[in-house]
Amino acid sequence: MLVALHAQADEAASGSVEATNLDQVRVVAQRAERVSNGATNLDLAIKDTPQSISEVTSEQMQAFGVNTVNDALRMATGIVVDEWETNRTTYTARGFDIANTQIDGIGLPNGWGIATSSTDSFAYEKLEVIRGANGLLTGVGNAAGTINYVRKRPTNEEQGVVGISYGTWGTKRVEADYSTPFTADGSWAGRVVAAHEDGDSWLRGKSDKRDFFYGVVDGQIGENGTLTAGYSRQKTRTDGNMWGALTFMYSDGTQAEWDRGASTTQDWTMWDTTTDSGFIEYTHQVAEDWQLKLAYNYRQITNDTKLFYATDYFGTGLEPGTNLGLYGYPWGGWDKTTAHLGSATINGHFDMFGLDQEVMFGVSYARSEGNNKEYAGAMCGDAVCGYLPMPGFPWAGDVIPEPVWGDLSLYSTLNQRLKRAYGAARLSFTDRLKAVVGVNYANYHRDGVNYGVVFDQTEGKTSPYGGLTFDFNEHVLGYVSYSDIYQPQEQSDADGRYLDPTKGSNYEVGVKADWFDKRLLTTIALFKAEQDGLATGAGYNDNGQYYYTGVDVESKGVEFEATGKVSENVNLVFGYTALKLTGDDGDDTYRWVPRRTANLMLSARLPSYTALQFGLGGRWQSNISNVESSDFAVRQDSYAVLNGFVAWDFLPDATLRFNVKNITDEKYINSLRYSGYYGAPRSYTVSLDWRF
Repeated sequence: MLVALHAQADEAASGSVEATNLDQVRVVAQRAERVSNGATNLDLAIKDTPQSISEVTSEQMQAFGVNTVNDALRMATGIVVDEWETNRTTYTARGFDIANTQIDGIGLPNGWGIATSSTDSFAYEKLEVIRGANGLLTGVGNAAGTINYVRKRPTNEEQGVVGISYGTWGTKRVEADYSTPFTADGSWAGRVVAAHEDGDSWLRGKSDKRDFFYGVVDGQIGENGTLTAGYSRQKTRTDGNMWGALTFMYSDGTQAEWDRGASTTQDWTMWDTTTDSGFIEYTHQVAEDWQLKLAYNYRQITNDTKLFYATDYFGTGLEPGTNLGLYGYPWGGWDKTTAHLGSATINGHFDMFGLDQEVMFGVSYARSEGNNKEYAGAMCGDAVCGYLPMPGFPWAGDVIPEPVWGDLSLYSTLNQRLKRAYGAARLSFTDRLKAVVGVNYANYHRDGVNYGVVFDQTEGKTSPYGGLTFDFNEHVLGYVSYSDIYQPQEQSDADGRYLDPTKGSNYEVGVKADWFDKRLLTTIALFKAEQDGLATGAGYNDNGQYYYTGVDVESKGVEFEATGKVSENVNLVFGYTALKLTGDDGDDTYRWVPRRTANLMLSARLPSYTALQFGLGGRWQSNISNVESSDFAVRQDSYAVLNGFVAWDFLPDATLRFNVKNITDEKYINSLRYSGYYGAPRSYTVSLDWRF
């Protein structure tokens, strides 16, 4: 059937692709050909990679009015964005937390997998989501996947865009993106990206402000070298944020329902996050088909917080009629994490069996230091702050006065080191049968102290990776792949010590096919992953600290994705994931993870008037639940959130856009992982972009 459909598509397709002669200046050619080395650090197209990979492009983000990484990842196939607090988010895929992130294919593991604050997405050309274990690329990895942030780079021609927007809750945004060559031959160029956004929220008392800047320069060094250097800073401030979220259970087992703006916050709460990132890359053409790349990446994140936590302290649920039963706890602190990563890779091509082969070797060294402090002896009136009985919920934002904060006191330090040596090859046995094989050695060390518990752990692991691809014809490719799982964990056991790394294996088999003269790519994949000793919440220890235990979990399922153009003027992304999770709780393991998800992005231009563009997109998920108190489960039925836009290029270089999010005004609890609150109601944004 695939062959027959492709034959029809080929007969209907018209047009040809003309070869382009690139400028002799090598850095200009590199900019024109720049690709992200996704899952393997090899120069493989998505179709030729033996894993499932999705992309969210800057054009898609702009069309649907997406300005944050959280909203961008909601557009990706198979990704669940769990915003279980207003300032902390966890991303999951295939039932597991995505604990690894990269920038331009390299980066430190993301530890626990928690993203703090809302990261602006304007600096990225695209986001790549590599689903399944990816130990070859990161040296560590679990069965969820990896998020790769691909930065914008200088362009060969001068270009720029300025945009302004205004939306619901008084949300205002200004952004600018400008790139220009510095020299006549284009050998040196630079790019600057900046954005400012601030506004209120549908949640009571909450407001956000975000400033972002990114600058990058690249150019040619001698005849065979290129140098790239960049720096970015983002400062975010949230006032009226929640620490934890809402309680939904009554003591009689019924589930409470609140207004969508319900919040436990107090007026004095705040969360400031500053993220500084810098990088330097040097690439040298060693020979005609061999290239050496040296890279250094730096990242520093600081958080300054004053928080208020509300909880059903005794686990009995709220009292029906009065809504009493919650206790509040004020807390404040400051933390800083600094990370460094240096890497060296060499890759090249050679002939064997009369066919082109590719190989890559690399080494890297990463280290990070983290310090966490809290306000010691914060006073609530005449007593040290503890859990305070609260009035019936919902309450106002001035119920608990701001504490008198004491001095900052260090309570936790964490030092991490990761050394890697790795290699990969793409071997062509015939024109149709190819293999991707690799091996990675990782030596991981961490030491520090956590609330008085001293730890010092070192472990090494050698992991293989293997995949086979077979071209059934020029349009259809089949693949199988295997990867080891090895992921250090930052969750602690009942004694306050970090759990051992989770280990296991990941298998995937699939078919990728292109359609309509290679404008549309479809992927269907079957996957199975086994993770042993995976950190799973177990309750509170004698000191009142939440602790975890290692659980063996298995995930298996199927994914489908179609992405590209179905015609000259119609773009489509459609994805569907169905999975089964089993562990100590049987099929109820991680019940807050939806077992079925679907995503859609459909956009089009009128053939008779291409200046007018419109689109519809959204996301659907199946029901979720979790035990909140007294062994009663909070439930959220299946739901869909639909978004749409209309854009008009009223001038060749100017676009007016109108976006609507949550068109049907669906009311839903956004997450039940730890706690949750209601997602945003229907909202509107009007924006104007001017290109030059």
